[in-house]
Amino acid sequence: MNSKILLPLLASLLPLSAMAQSSPAPSASATPAASAEKAHIPLPAAPPAPDGAELTKLLKDFLAGASANDAAMHDRFWAEDLVYTGSSGRRVGKAEIMRDVREEAAKPAAPDAETALYTAEDIRIQQYGDTAIVAFRLVGTTTKDGKTETADYLNSGTFLKRAGKWQVVNWQATKKPPADEAKE
Repeated sequence: MNSKILLPLLASLLPLSAMAQSSPAPSASATPAASAEKAHIPLPAAPPAPDGAELTKLLKDFLAGASANDAAMHDRFWAEDLVYTGSSGRRVGKAEIMRDVREEAAKPAAPDAETALYTAEDIRIQQYGDTAIVAFRLVGTTTKDGKTETADYLNSGTFLKRAGKWQVVNWQATKKPPADEAKE
């Protein structure tokens, strides 16, 4: 799939934002300038996830498959009742994702086609029985005409284990602004 289509789709489909941070409420004595400078505190440590290794492998296998536009991997990863909200605010289901993946795969590859590689960093997994929240930073690296660009997204997804198989039922992606634009 063309990375211009897939990266925003993955970004919105992959709501795993492991390094997401929250801002504390300003104290009553905080000055406007102090409250404008958002103090970030790290999230508390995630409790042990019994299926953490399995979920991490599934995520990494999916991203490798998505990098190669592997329709079978998309089919394995997404549940039939998926709700996927992309970084652009577009909300889709599995049927729409599969249609887009298959349409892109059917197109002949151009000799100077853009290539994409998707990886997960800062993975955080919180498991609650047969439900797990997976949050991570999606790194999308695209190369075209010898130029490489990298984009970061904070993704998080809700996985359910049904019939012994983990699948994503909800995904959220947020594009992370470049460091010089981030208000951290």
